[in-house]
Amino acid sequence: MNLNANAPIMTKFYYGWMVVAIAALSVFFSGPGQTYSVSVFIDSYINEFGWSRSEVSTIYSAATLLSGLCMFFVGRFIDRFGQRRMMVIVSIGLVLACLWNSFVMNMIMLFVGFFLIRLLGQGSMTLIPNTLVPQWFITNRGKALSYMAIGGFASSALFPPLNTWLVTQYGWSFSWKFWGIIILLVFTPLALIFVRNKPEDVGLLPDGREVRHSQDGEVQEEVEGLEVNWTYQEAIRTKSFWLILFCVSIPALINTGLTFHLISIFKWNGLSAGSAAMVLSLMALIGFPVTLIAGRILDRVKVNYILAAIFLGEIIYTLFLFITKSPWMAIIFGVLWGISGGFERIALNYVWPSYFGRTALGSIKGTAATVMVLGSAFGPLPFGFAYDQFGGYTEILLLSLFFPALGILCSILAVKPEKEVVS
Repeated sequence: MNLNANAPIMTKFYYGWMVVAIAALSVFFSGPGQTYSVSVFIDSYINEFGWSRSEVSTIYSAATLLSGLCMFFVGRFIDRFGQRRMMVIVSIGLVLACLWNSFVMNMIMLFVGFFLIRLLGQGSMTLIPNTLVPQWFITNRGKALSYMAIGGFASSALFPPLNTWLVTQYGWSFSWKFWGIIILLVFTPLALIFVRNKPEDVGLLPDGREVRHSQDGEVQEEVEGLEVNWTYQEAIRTKSFWLILFCVSIPALINTGLTFHLISIFKWNGLSAGSAAMVLSLMALIGFPVTLIAGRILDRVKVNYILAAIFLGEIIYTLFLFITKSPWMAIIFGVLWGISGGFERIALNYVWPSYFGRTALGSIKGTAATVMVLGSAFGPLPFGFAYDQFGGYTEILLLSLFFPALGILCSILAVKPEKEVVS
């Protein structure tokens, strides 16, 4: 008997790994809404329309802020309608958002365009797969999330140099149209055909465990000792929920600010825009193997300790920016950033199902996504104003160190909660 008999296609392996592959593509095609992609367009807007860097930063931050406030509702929709339906709808929306951005002519259109790509790309196209994969895996969750993260690293490696080439050769408007068409032709059909919300929908169990049926034919799942499921209301009453919620906002705040202004920061240090694009790609290349290791470590080590180590890494690579004044130092900076990012991508997605289970994962991660997007909204703004005010980034880089330092403390205090059993 084929254990995947009810799945969309027959596979010799557990069908959950096929779901991981589609989830990785979803993270990859979130690229048009990610800061590492959008940052390539910023100088084009400034040069063509005469806007200042702080004006564009303000619009980007305001649009990201508004999109972040919507992510809680996206999480609720995921719990209500399922990942498959939401993935198809969101991908089509992202296609339309890319086309809209190709016609930007004024600041109002730019705000709407930024809002749509942040909500649908950076927000929803990463939230949905990060709630989908944990439904299919429990004991191998870290490993599965690490494979899914390959899509994110491939995206951050490909988008900056490819966007730079597209903008140089064909202009920023064509570049937006290009990504919209690719998403519509490649990703949307795959999501519709191959994605299923959870293994039980096709007669399977998480991790490919042996299926047993009750007398009425229903699939019986034995997960006692593997996972404790919390409702959303139960989760938000724990101290750990709020400590972790604060922790997940910090990388979004710091990394978005650095990524958005990386070209400008490197110019401040006497380095070229090409060096900045190289660092973003190098970060992805280094982060990829680190991610594979991180997933296996997280299946064995307490996730809050990993978070504390990530924040220590943020302090180190932020300080390293002060001495990054040559291509070789830029490479070292990219390596440090990539190592930290490799653990970060997995840990921030692993912690929620690890602490609170699968039942209300959409609503829980929707709240977390809101906070993360809010963090990314405020990230670029102080960097832009600091540059306009002081002509450099020394003050804002030093100030930003406060947040990962506080994150170390919060991570250590955020122990996994124990659910009270009502007898």
